[in-house]
Amino acid sequence: VSPPAPQVPRYVRVNTLKTCVDDVVEFFKRQGYSYLGKAASLDELKTLSGKKFLLDLHLPELLVFPPQTDLHDNLLYTSGHIILQDKASCLPAFLLAPAPGSHVIDACAAPGNKTSHLAALLRNKGQIFAFDVDTKRLATMNTLLMRAGVTSFQLAQQDFLTVDPGDPKYSRVTHILLDPSCSGSGMLTRLLGVEPPPGAGRLQALAAFQRKVLSHALGFPALQRLVYSTCSLQRQENEEVVQAVLQERGSTFRLVDAFPAWPCRGVDAFPGARSCLRACPEDTLTQGFFVAVLERCGEGDAVPSSLPVAAEETPQHKEGTTPAAAPKKRKRKKQRVK
Repeated sequence: VSPPAPQVPRYVRVNTLKTCVDDVVEFFKRQGYSYLGKAASLDELKTLSGKKFLLDLHLPELLVFPPQTDLHDNLLYTSGHIILQDKASCLPAFLLAPAPGSHVIDACAAPGNKTSHLAALLRNKGQIFAFDVDTKRLATMNTLLMRAGVTSFQLAQQDFLTVDPGDPKYSRVTHILLDPSCSGSGMLTRLLGVEPPPGAGRLQALAAFQRKVLSHALGFPALQRLVYSTCSLQRQENEEVVQAVLQERGSTFRLVDAFPAWPCRGVDAFPGARSCLRACPEDTLTQGFFVAVLERCGEGDAVPSSLPVAAEETPQHKEGTTPAAAPKKRKRKKQRVK
């Protein structure tokens, strides 16, 4: 399966806690890159070469560079103004779409790119409770979040399964992002056969854990919206996990038809599975990924309409799905980037 790797572009998420798309575009232009504007199709992303870059056609704060572009030493990266993050990995926070002021749980949070994306969507207003079991990864994550200018977060070295949904601390948690351990079969190294595919026993164990952790997450009393995602292409870890948990809690939660403009949908494992999103190098020019959006039934009727509107409005709003984002603040920051 060797073709995919070179086809996946270098994606750069603009960190709106520190800057805005226009300023980052100007910065790269001054570094000798030529900006081709907003992409109209995936084909335009495929043909990028040299020092050219585009604004992504699906996600509002995502810039797209040719595959071999290395920006690890770039000032904007080292100062936290941009985050190097695969496009598919930007979908979970974008689709969770918490409003500023919300209380959010990032259940399996390290290394922290999705957490920093959530903070940007929240505009640092509200609270993020981030959990991970690995001490080293949490330390790295803390550094990443500080560099990105994230302020409203609490990191805990804790297995999310041991977090008590009844704890008053989490009584206002309305949004959960759940990206649990998975086989990683969508990662490019695995797709290229550099690493062996997961065995049946490993997949079974992972799927059992994923069902358990998804079911646990749906037990938080104020929860309105949850995004479940993996970087796996295996049905057992994706559609089948969602199906099993919905059968268990189907009267309380439902699957949302997320981001209709996204070209690649869930496999038909059960009725409604096409509401889920999939990603892979061939179809979406990203790493392999899966995303499902679940919402509490019958409550918060404003929630379902919020995302389709945001997704439809994306083309008009260069700087994101939050057009009301504090213009004064942005202007002040502009001085700093230049």
